[in-house]
Amino acid sequence: MDYRKSNLGYFNSGAADTYPNKTALIDLSGTKVTRITHGQLSRRMTNVASMLLNIGVKQGERLLLGMGNRSEFIEIFFGSMRAGIIPIPLNIKLGAKTIDFIIKDSDCRAAIIEPDCNEDLVEVIENNKLQTLIALNPVPHGWLDYEHSLETFAQKQFGPSEFSHGEIAFLPYTSGSTGLPKGVLLTHEGMLWGIKSSQKYWPSSHTDRALVAGPLFHKNAMRVSIKPKLFVGGSAVILPHFEPKLMLNALAKYKCTETGGVPAMYRMMLAETKLLQELEFPYLRCLEMGSAVVGADLLKAVEKAFDAEVEEAYGLTEGGGPLRAPTDGRYTPRGSCGVPAPGVAVKLVEDSGLESAKQGELWVKSPAVLYAYNERPDLTKERLSDGWLHTGDIFKRDDQGFFYFLGRIDDQFSCGGENIYPKEVELLLVQHPDIIDAVVIPIKHEVKGLAPAALVTVRPKANINEQAIKNFTLKHGAAYAHPRHVIFIDKLPIGGTGKVDRQAVKLYIEEFLGSN
Repeated sequence: MDYRKSNLGYFNSGAADTYPNKTALIDLSGTKVTRITHGQLSRRMTNVASMLLNIGVKQGERLLLGMGNRSEFIEIFFGSMRAGIIPIPLNIKLGAKTIDFIIKDSDCRAAIIEPDCNEDLVEVIENNKLQTLIALNPVPHGWLDYEHSLETFAQKQFGPSEFSHGEIAFLPYTSGSTGLPKGVLLTHEGMLWGIKSSQKYWPSSHTDRALVAGPLFHKNAMRVSIKPKLFVGGSAVILPHFEPKLMLNALAKYKCTETGGVPAMYRMMLAETKLLQELEFPYLRCLEMGSAVVGADLLKAVEKAFDAEVEEAYGLTEGGGPLRAPTDGRYTPRGSCGVPAPGVAVKLVEDSGLESAKQGELWVKSPAVLYAYNERPDLTKERLSDGWLHTGDIFKRDDQGFFYFLGRIDDQFSCGGENIYPKEVELLLVQHPDIIDAVVIPIKHEVKGLAPAALVTVRPKANINEQAIKNFTLKHGAAYAHPRHVIFIDKLPIGGTGKVDRQAVKLYIEEFLGSN
């Protein structure tokens, strides 16, 4: 077997052979714009593999990768895989205790970091006494300089790693809003299947260019933008972080064909009305949106502003993107995440364990499903059965086979015997013309046990109060699901991956009600 066909690290080698001088990455993270060709990127990936092996990191060992959005992240992420080393893409917004847990839980032996991306990172890593420490500038005392090491070991001989079934490619950690993160073991075979399947049914072109504003450490950026584009010879523009004006200007200047983000990012861009009027986006075709409540008004406003189609996305670290737009050209209804992707089996399972045609927990089976949870046989047994991943997400399915996300099982609660899915109430709230965004959580209720409470952001100069919002939900929704409390806030708390931090919302509401 050709080792390049079994190792995810070589996913872009075909593009490097075909388009060696064509731009692969446009990196906006530094003081100067850096352009890297497909040939250069592939060579640097190979040099990363050579460097790590010659320094003494062994095949199968884990490598902590801690840095912001920059081209080096991509070359190290895939270059380490070329050596058979397993990268751990670190959420750099995590605190010291959680980073320490990940280092210990993963048993990583080496780290490559950008010291300035997290003030605690260097100290936590040094306290764990890893065998190999490599850093970008500014290089801490006693660490190896990344660029110098790359040059020193460039083109040194190493044996390419060829993999069979079940070999681990990388180890991301899920960023649950409660409890410690969980390590997710993902295979070379499964990730390569996902790339090839996506290209077969929703093909990218070598002329496509994605803009990445979300964090590269999050699997979504890799799955949606980096891997599909670099696989076929397309390109990606890397923003160091999200900032609405920066993103809008980059979309126009670099002639991007697609991008993605959470609803809050699009709302912030829409607020830049003057800049939107000045810019044009003739190449932009697709805008992916997900990870939070997407109201119909927002979808219409985004499509009008950019003259491009919005795709509502669903994906998870453990199972990729199991639901996609139909391959037969059917229109995907608003609010739907699509239908099962080719090669993916799905079913809805009720609390009783019986399969349902209409509503239940989404179970997924495909090659892209995780191999196991790292050092968690209990959780693996609970979440994986006969190859089926129990996603923990509740969906409903319509008569045409389209799936609609209702919420997490953990978010569902009973109010006086009636089951409430927070997302359904949130979708109702954002239909109000003055409400921009909303999050609903359960709070204790003397009679009902639990009842909904809402944290909302409203439009500037909106003339609205709590009772008016309650009346709106009572008029347009189920009475038992109306929020018993509505609290106003300028900006919802956002977690490290761009999603609303529900635990922070819960604490905010409880503290607010406790003090009032």
